[in-house]
Amino acid sequence: MKKILKYIVVVLLAFFSRSILHRYRPRIVMVTGSVGKTSTKDAIAAVLETRFFVRKSEKSFNSEFGVPFTILGVRNPWNDPLAWLTVVKSALALILLPNQYPNMLVLEVGADKPGDLARILKFATPDAVVVTRLPEIPVHVEAYASPEAVREEEFSPASALAARAPLIIPADDAYAIASARRTGARIITYGTAEQANVRVRDIDFDEADGRVTGMKGNVMSNNEQGQCVVHGSVGVTQILPVAAAVATAQAFDISLNDALEVLRQYIAPAGRGRLFAGKNNSVIIDDSYNASPAAVEVALATLKIFPHATRRIAVLGDMLELGRYSVQEHQRIAELAGKSADVIVTVGIRARAFAGASDGAEVMQFDNARTAAEELSKFVREGDVVLVKGSQSVRTERIVEELLANHADRTKLVRQEKNWKTRA
Repeated sequence: MKKILKYIVVVLLAFFSRSILHRYRPRIVMVTGSVGKTSTKDAIAAVLETRFFVRKSEKSFNSEFGVPFTILGVRNPWNDPLAWLTVVKSALALILLPNQYPNMLVLEVGADKPGDLARILKFATPDAVVVTRLPEIPVHVEAYASPEAVREEEFSPASALAARAPLIIPADDAYAIASARRTGARIITYGTAEQANVRVRDIDFDEADGRVTGMKGNVMSNNEQGQCVVHGSVGVTQILPVAAAVATAQAFDISLNDALEVLRQYIAPAGRGRLFAGKNNSVIIDDSYNASPAAVEVALATLKIFPHATRRIAVLGDMLELGRYSVQEHQRIAELAGKSADVIVTVGIRARAFAGASDGAEVMQFDNARTAAEELSKFVREGDVVLVKGSQSVRTERIVEELLANHADRTKLVRQEKNWKTRA
């Protein structure tokens, strides 16, 4: 019965979305890929708002439910029947009554299982597509026949583009480059590679008064250049969304200077490399939103070179939805953790593998985030830099919350809504 009800709701949301898009005909920028979609979507929306009336996906709502919620302009009703009635009323009002509707939608799209993006593309056709990284072992691979099948589906929105429509891809991603050549789209590349149309170089930590405050880099596009600074978060993954946003700006004839001016105000979403003051004068890198092998690899690389650290502590939770690749990827990340951290803290059964190649690092192991949070709050000391990373269901944000020096900062963490806080 539950499956039948879900099917009916999905069909109804798709019908409402298709009808609304047909009536108002907004331009659609679709953001797809395995890593960094939400950050990229937010940066792109910030730039496009200088020229268009923009609506973007809320948080990381990118599913067959989340995308229609964005098109309808409603919040996730969760399990509230009255809220679902409000969704229906809002949809009917948009379809039947005159409304001022955005002329640009920035939609993040994602696939948990085969066919997810095909269903979204049936009611939403992109006018431009932005692709983020498509790694060798992508997230949600356990639901697919192979990693190639995941990458193929994540790249599929590009196949829905009209000829010469903008296709914005990472210049450092071999799969994206090869796949883009098979389309008739106008390809714009971004990244650190020398051949990128929008290239970022000299990426480094941004500091003030001997304290890391974010990331910085020089951006070059169309023989112009400028500096970008991302405040409050760290990692190369925080700079690449800026590059993608500049490339999207180029597609819509927005100058580099105008784009960078807006992006000075950009802040990475919650749980994506965000910096917080921790207990006992420690520093927290809150990367607790989710964890795929590619994302953990980058996070550990950031921790390894983080300046002014007396101890580097990697708090790593299970990486889920990897299927038959789970053992090998946990073992591979273990090698990196051993070379990047002075202390390795594992959270969950699968994460115990991270201690297997500790390379002299101190090891602490916990079954769940609550227990880890209690012990770590007594363990951290002045000068520690604590990276917190784990898949969504491991709930590593609970560890971040316990380690915060300022309790008020908890509102800036992921999964703080009532529906999340009441879950086990």
